[in-house]
Amino acid sequence: MRLYLASTSPARRALLAQTGIEPVLVAPGVDEDAAVASVSAALGRDLTGPELVAMLAVEKASAVADASVAGGPVDGFVFGGDSAFEVDGVLYGKPHDPAVARDRWRQMLAAGGGTLWSGHCVIDRRRDLDAPTDGPGGAGRAGAVPPVRRVDASEGWPLGLAGHVADVAPGGSTLVRGEDRIVAVDSAVLTFADDVSLDEIDAYVATGEPLEVAGAFTIDGRAAAYITRIDGAPSAVVGLSLPVLRSMLLRGFGVAWHDLWAL
Repeated sequence: MRLYLASTSPARRALLAQTGIEPVLVAPGVDEDAAVASVSAALGRDLTGPELVAMLAVEKASAVADASVAGGPVDGFVFGGDSAFEVDGVLYGKPHDPAVARDRWRQMLAAGGGTLWSGHCVIDRRRDLDAPTDGPGGAGRAGAVPPVRRVDASEGWPLGLAGHVADVAPGGSTLVRGEDRIVAVDSAVLTFADDVSLDEIDAYVATGEPLEVAGAFTIDGRAAAYITRIDGAPSAVVGLSLPVLRSMLLRGFGVAWHDLWAL
């Protein structure tokens, strides 16, 4: 069974590969800034962290779900994801510029930490019409991924399903389903070391590692030494929450995680 990754992110591909899944990588070609600006204008306000990452995850997955891949239609599941780091109510995306990255690190260290929001969207594009469309429910153990809620996407206009994820609290998760797709948000609360110096910030930014990642850091790289605590799934901080993705497939579509393994 194929999993199409609506991303060219090496980190997301590596996360899946280390669990035995070899996704088909497809660049979604989404203008993220334009998408956010359009929805924000329609709402008349800025998007919250959960809304932002969920909406962009849907945009990316949707762009690939109905595209032609390798000369043919998609046959399997399509995953789109997005991340943003929130510090004291301010959302941080990719800094791109070294000066911006240095300034963000100073702000993040002054605050002591923040919340990493990880948005997920899985769209079912299996060609097998006899494939199961619903999986088992259940709330799981206390503190685990919550059950999937069925919602009417039209009630979340203009965010669609992403309009139903705003109630997730920092460190929590939520999953909602409508028709052929599931949207989820997971989060992790990070604590930074309290003795990181300006020289360390400058040295880290000079490596170029933080320039193209949400929040200007990665826990699977040089920044791992500056993070003292993670409350939540570590994989969510890297690029996608593996426990949440597993639950989306199992509870939403009756597909076990090992069904996607590349044996």
